[in-house]
Amino acid sequence: MSEFNKTPRLVLLPAVDVAGGKAVRLTKGEAGTETSYGDPVDAAVEWADQGAEWIHLVDLDAAFGRGSNTSVLKKTIRQVRGVNVELSGGIRDDESLEHALEIGAKRINLGTAALENPEWAASVIAQYGEAIAVGLDVRGTTLAARGWTKDGGDLWQVMDRLEEAGAARYVVTDVTKDGTLQGPNLELLRQVMERTHRPVVASGGISSLDDIVALRELVPLGLEGTIVGKALYAGAFTLVEALDVASQ
Repeated sequence: MSEFNKTPRLVLLPAVDVAGGKAVRLTKGEAGTETSYGDPVDAAVEWADQGAEWIHLVDLDAAFGRGSNTSVLKKTIRQVRGVNVELSGGIRDDESLEHALEIGAKRINLGTAALENPEWAASVIAQYGEAIAVGLDVRGTTLAARGWTKDGGDLWQVMDRLEEAGAARYVVTDVTKDGTLQGPNLELLRQVMERTHRPVVASGGISSLDDIVALRELVPLGLEGTIVGKALYAGAFTLVEALDVASQ
């Protein structure tokens, strides 16, 4: 068996982003660029049926501070029992975090709160451990907060603080790539992995199975998984095909 085959597989997390009760995809995370793909429950069930072990579920309205899709999220999680759900969007205090776990999320992806309220973020990282991932949404080396509408500080300074707090996992998104089908930012991922021993999940820009092959090659450096969104919805490849490539 070759060394490559001994490498752990790349975990794929198909994304279900919810706005106004619908499954949507944005371009570069910008409000108003939504393309609608119908019922989020149907989307999640389809990914589960195709073999997803994880689903990355996002409440975009909560992330943008313009409402929430709690009932849709709850129904979606209920319909894909047996599949792990990573939930993101608008989780900024004890109440919203506890509610997200109560409705069945296996892991919470903290974004803005980790940047704007570091003391709280450190306390929930200590309390919940593996159930907390920290989303690092980046333009260049500047973090983006509040649904990517505000600057959230320097990536490396924030990472140093999160490392000290014991963050269990990072979800790294190049905002300029997200929803563009232009390929992931491999260099950014390498730089982040050089600064942590924690697992990293990539997000943004995947356009082809070749991109998944390129990410698969980063697994020995600490890349655990990747979120896949628009490419799946646009039919660039199927989740079954992507899972096959990710496990080779």
